[in-house]
Parts: sequence; structure tokens; C-alpha cells
Amino acid sequence: MSQGTRGSTPPTLKRELGLGGAIMMGLGSILGTGVFVSIGVAAGIAGPAVILAIALAAFVAMCNAFSSAQLAASHPVSGGTYEYGYKYLHPTLGFTAGWMFLCAKSASAATAALGFAGYLLHTMGWSTRGLVPIAMTTATVLTLIVLSGIRRSNATNFVVVSITLLALLAFVLGGLPALGQTGTGNLSPFFGPGPDAPDGALHALLYATSLMFVAYTGYGRIATLGEEVRRPRRTIPRAILVTLIVSAALYVAVGFVAIGAAGPSVLAAATHGDAAPLEVAARQFDLPGVHRVVAVGAMTAMLGVLLNLILGLSRVLLAMGRRRDMPAAVARLDATQTTPPAAVALVGMVVAGLAATGNVKTTWSFSAFTVLIYYAITNLAALRLAREHRLYPRALAWCGLIACLSLAFWVEWRIWAAGLGLIAVGFVWQATRKHPREAA
Repeated sequence: MSQGTRGSTPPTLKRELGLGGAIMMGLGSILGTGVFVSIGVAAGIAGPAVILAIALAAFVAMCNAFSSAQLAASHPVSGGTYEYGYKYLHPTLGFTAGWMFLCAKSASAATAALGFAGYLLHTMGWSTRGLVPIAMTTATVLTLIVLSGIRRSNATNFVVVSITLLALLAFVLGGLPALGQTGTGNLSPFFGPGPDAPDGALHALLYATSLMFVAYTGYGRIATLGEEVRRPRRTIPRAILVTLIVSAALYVAVGFVAIGAAGPSVLAAATHGDAAPLEVAARQFDLPGVHRVVAVGAMTAMLGVLLNLILGLSRVLLAMGRRRDMPAAVARLDATQTTPPAAVALVGMVVAGLAATGNVKTTWSFSAFTVLIYYAITNLAALRLAREHRLYPRALAWCGLIACLSLAFWVEWRIWAAGLGLIAVGFVWQATRKHPREAA
């Protein structure tokens, strides 16, 4: 059977998302931790060249977006690349994709929760000792919202994204006068290393690119929710491409203003201390109150990212439960067939647990490696699409595949070593889940 279970076909989620809702879900997943936190992390590594890293990451993300769009249009079910790996490649690669997605996006969600807490504490002038408790509480509250169903989640996301867009526009427009005062001082030397840079300008640039790539991958949430999108073959590709174009333009503009106005060292220090780099940068502006607008937008953005990540993670867990790669309980839907409650609850607990680390750079770097492996498998699956299902040239999938595999190993060696170790743990888990059932 197509869903990989015995007996009757499992129930499917209702299709309740149109083009506008899918775009807003994508923007809610992208315009958050990446723009409000990870720019500060990447600036500490690459210095002013983080602006180039943002553009390079957008190009890699665009290649992956084309692969994700045509796969989701051809096979619109919950689970994203986990399902594509099973259908077009091999069960082992499908499982690896699902396992990497759970690892990557759980870390991203924890970063979002920590980012929200950081901006809140910095804005209120409270001690950073409350960072972890607030982050864990936030993850719990957003989990309860997701448990209420996709419609309420979509409405909440629309409000969150609208506030975030206004805050980012205020940051860019408010920062232009500050750029005129600082000139090019903070942008020179362009390839000058940041305070957290590894050896070599090229290493720093590619490391920053891998970190910024994660910031764009929220568009994949549209594919992950493919089972809930109306007219998926038409809606999903359009929603993914619009989402990526809008977010890339905003990222470049925000990165240019932030580096030019505050400088990479200030941004990096703000990320380490308070996880609130853009709010600190906005304090350099002459316009009063902009930093408060940015802080509010940052907090709503983190909430939007966290909401969408819990949604996406629960849907991948749902798909893995259907194939018995995870316990069957996570595949059960509620009475309205709009939510897998056990999957959502489990995701919420894992995210809250990761937020307890309190380290933004570690969670984000780990997310970078694991999500790059995930999208490498996405591109590999796109290469296996039949001609009649292919919407874009195969060269784009090849480009995405090579870029993902190349960038994955430019993060710190401890991060990718831990990632490889987790892949091995996943294989052991899969073996213990599959073999008894197959022997029966």
C-alpha cells in the first residue's frame, strides 16, 4: 500500500490551505530565526561577507525549492522528503530524510524559542537567567495552539507574519539614514573575518552560507503540509517560489542595513549575550522607537517560526508513524481529522527539551548540517522524477545536490560528527522497528 501500513488505508488530513495560506505559512516559517538571530551568528563568522553568504544561500535554496516544488506537486502527502525518499529512492534514504528533518527542525524550533525569549528579556530589561524557562514555556504554549488544528494555526500565523513584515520594513527604512552616517566603515574589509571566524576567509564564507541556508528552508513547510493544500500541483510550486523570492529580498536588505549600521562584531556579541542582534542594531538608528518595533516583530516572528516548525515536525512524525518507522500512536488523527495529537505533543516535548540547552549557536549549527543532508536527499529524489512529472530542468536538482553536500561539512567538525552519529543511531532505531515486524 502507498502509505506502507497493513490493513485499511489510514485516514488523510483535510485540504484546507489555499495559495494565500500556503504563502503565509512559508513566510511564517522563513521570516523568523534566520533574519532575527542567525544573521548575527553568521556575521560573527564571515564579517561583512555575510551579505554575500545570504545571497549564496538564497541561490542554493532556490535550486532546492524547485526540487521540493515539483516533488510536492507530484506526490502531495504529509511527510515531505521522507515520503519522496521512499517513493523515488530507497526506504533507507527515505528514513534518513525523515530522521534528519526531525533532528534539524527540532533544533531550529528550539533556536526560535530561545530567540523569542532573548528578544523579550532584552526589550523588558530583565535578566538573561530567565532565557531557558521562558523558551520552554513558549514551546509548550505554541504546542497547545497547534493541537487545536490547522485552521486556528493558519489564522494565528497570518497575524504573526503581518506584524513581522511591518517590523522588517521599519528596520530597513529606519536604518537607511544610519548607513549614510557610518558610510562603508562597517563593510570594510568586506572579506574581513568576524570575531568567531575559523581559519581562512573561504572557510568562513562557506560556513556562514551553510548557516544562512537554514534560514531559507521554511519554504519546505509548504511541501511538508502538502496533504492539506488545495489543488497541490498548481498551488505548491507557486507558493514556494513566491515565498522564497520575497524572503530572499528581505534578507539581503536587512543584512546590508544591519552590518552597515552596527558592524559584525556588535551583531555577534548581541547574539551571544541576548540572542537579539537586530534589536541591538536598531538602537544605532537616530529614529526613536524603531528598536522596539523590531523587538515586537522579532518576537512575533519567532512565534511564527515555532508554530510552523511544530506543524511541520508533527506531519513528518505522522508520516513516519504510518510506515511504522515511529510508534503507530503518532499516526493517529483526532476526531476532526485535522491534527495528529500524539505527534504534536511529542514534538512539543522534544523542542522544549532542546531549548533547555540555552545555546543559540550550537542549536543553529546542528540544524545547518542535518537540514543540508535532508535537502541533498530531496534533490536526489527530484532527479528520479519521470519526465511527465518534471516541472524544471534536471540541472537545478544537480546544482542543489552538489551544493548541499558541499556546504554540509563546512560547519564545525564536532557538529557534523554529531550529525553522522545521529544518522547511525537512526539506522539502529529503524532496524529494531522493522526487523521484528518483517520476521513476523
